[in-house]
Amino acid sequence: MNLDLPKGSRVVAAMSGGVDSSVTAALLKRAGYDVVGVTLQLYDAGAAARKKGACCAGQDIHDARRVAETLGIAHYVLDYEQRFKERVIADFAATYARGETPIPCVRCNERVKFADLMDTARELGAQALATGHYVRRVAGANGAELHRAADASRDQSYFLFATTPVQLDYLRFPLGDLPKSEVRKLAAELGLPVAAKPDSQDICFVPGGKYAAVVEKLKPDAARPGSIVNLAGQIVGRHDGVIHFTVGQRKGLGLSGNGEPLFVIALDAADARVVVGPRAALATRTVALRDVNWLVDARAPFDCAVKVRSMRPPVAARVTPLDDGAATVELLAREESIAPGQACVFYGREGTRVLGGGWIAKAAPQRLAAE
Repeated sequence: MNLDLPKGSRVVAAMSGGVDSSVTAALLKRAGYDVVGVTLQLYDAGAAARKKGACCAGQDIHDARRVAETLGIAHYVLDYEQRFKERVIADFAATYARGETPIPCVRCNERVKFADLMDTARELGAQALATGHYVRRVAGANGAELHRAADASRDQSYFLFATTPVQLDYLRFPLGDLPKSEVRKLAAELGLPVAAKPDSQDICFVPGGKYAAVVEKLKPDAARPGSIVNLAGQIVGRHDGVIHFTVGQRKGLGLSGNGEPLFVIALDAADARVVVGPRAALATRTVALRDVNWLVDARAPFDCAVKVRSMRPPVAARVTPLDDGAATVELLAREESIAPGQACVFYGREGTRVLGGGWIAKAAPQRLAAE
């Protein structure tokens, strides 16, 4: 493990109580660094503590303490519940209320873990903040670079696209070169009490996966009923709120007897309308982005590979940087179900480097007439 830091340097390990962050702390300690564990309490430990696979609350804080005791390192628990509610949960609800599909994990990294926690690490005198993310930090000619993990099945670079060059300079990712199986094996060999603990699940603050209840509580107007319309604007059904839908969705529309399956093509939150159409209408080649974060100096159009969903493979595209943090993406082949609120992340065309990424503002609708 090469952290590009002198042995004995103080490193803060972000410890969520799971296997990955625990092994991260253990590897740092074994490598001779002065390790300080920090765990964030991000939301109410009541309902969340009883949710299997949750993180950053209840049992997970207890597990992080146990690991720190096993390793013999200092450990602090910081109450970030209010800032997490304001910066992540509120954004989650507002995004759904706008008819978009949020990615709370990106917001958590961007607005909490790589913001306030990084400041805390510096206050503790640390030379770096280490996390259990499966990504690689590579020393490049012009500074630190962000790369995909060696284990493609665990790669989390999509969720870290908003990391800035300044943050990347301070961050370390000890697990980036390891497969998950090896991490599990190390946890057992190191005698960590969480070696057999299940992985945490996304949207950790949503008990039972009922995200609509969270949105309704914070944004009651988002649950107002409305019409389901076809591409011609004709009403074909009713719904109980746009927050129950996402672009590309087929199930749960309550529509039957149609000649072909219908999918959610777009969400009009202002007029409480769900627009449906045939699968062909989901395909697009043009995507507009906002709030782009650049990890390279990009001023002219360039060719690369992009991911428009976390679980999709990168596809060839041409990215054009624009003013005010915007960009347009032209896909070489059509992609389906590109949802506003998700991220579009840029990768080197023939490599693993993350070049940047932005939030999807809209995707140009596909013309159904013959082209």
